[in-house]
Amino acid sequence: MGIGNGMRSMSVYDLLKPALFTLPPETAHNATHRLLRGVQGTAAESMLRDRYAVRDARLRVDAFETAFPTPVGVAAGFDKNAEVPRSLAALGFGHVEVGGVTAEAQPGNPSPRLFRLPEDRALINRMGFNNEGADAVGDRLDREPLPDVPVGVNIGKSKSTPLESAADDYRYTYERVADAGDYFVVNVSSPNTPGLRKLQDREALEGILGTLSDAGASPLLVKLSPDLPRDAVAEALDVVGELDLDGVIATNTTTARPETVENPNRAERGGLSGDPIEGAATELVRFVAKRTDVPVVGVGGVSDAAGAYEKIRAGASLVQLYTGLVYEGPGIARDINRGLLELLDRDGFGSIAEAIGTGIE
Repeated sequence: MGIGNGMRSMSVYDLLKPALFTLPPETAHNATHRLLRGVQGTAAESMLRDRYAVRDARLRVDAFETAFPTPVGVAAGFDKNAEVPRSLAALGFGHVEVGGVTAEAQPGNPSPRLFRLPEDRALINRMGFNNEGADAVGDRLDREPLPDVPVGVNIGKSKSTPLESAADDYRYTYERVADAGDYFVVNVSSPNTPGLRKLQDREALEGILGTLSDAGASPLLVKLSPDLPRDAVAEALDVVGELDLDGVIATNTTTARPETVENPNRAERGGLSGDPIEGAATELVRFVAKRTDVPVVGVGGVSDAAGAYEKIRAGASLVQLYTGLVYEGPGIARDINRGLLELLDRDGFGSIAEAIGTGIE
């Protein structure tokens, strides 16, 4: 294996993962969450930071008037209720996006709703925006100490809210989390809330984003689906430009099932994430970056430095991951950040900022 492709020695997580994977995926996630919650605010949090944080000025990225110490962040979905952002920062992540948060508390879809595809290094989820609701999450963000890295808040539509009332629903959530967020993401691309993706249509998107802009939401980003036709992506980017938004996240999970996916769980409904969508996600990052001047956040299949670097060179200012954390364990941000520094040295770049977009033809 060469530089930046995730080569590493056996870790404690590698030894524990077989046992962890005997548990149902959501049970394992909840157990991990409890562990992270338990170390937050204790001496163990500082120990994690000493072990996993990579401090190097070359990794710093400035995007939408916010300073990110490294480009590698946690995608929305891992910390839905903003319970463990400090522990995640201690694992070396340069930002944490919490949520999706909805105006109303909601249980999400019936279990089972999260599925592993180990040989594909992928997940399928149909969680359905399960979260404690904007009031509870907003109170927690206001009450508890925040990490020393940017915190984004991903905002979704409550399932019970009709599409025609979506703008007000998003606004309520924004107003409850406004004081704590460093940036805000309009999620109109989850495949697990009925009708949600219709809000990516130009007229609906204009209404939602315009309402949030009027409410003072800034920096404001929109998260797009990898399943959108390219002309629809281009229309969404027109709205981004017209409303002077601050960034685009590409992409959410996909309802597509690439032929390379082998695990029988491919038949489950929901959004596919992980290795099988990496190439398509990177191509959408490149498509978006060519057509907009705002920062792009690249998500989809990031699990090593080589994949993160490819998205950065395709135009991503930042990258995010979730599935990679499941398969690689708590050292993933450290390993990616160290690998990125090697790749910068190899290619003669003085910083991540210099590498952004250098692979766009």
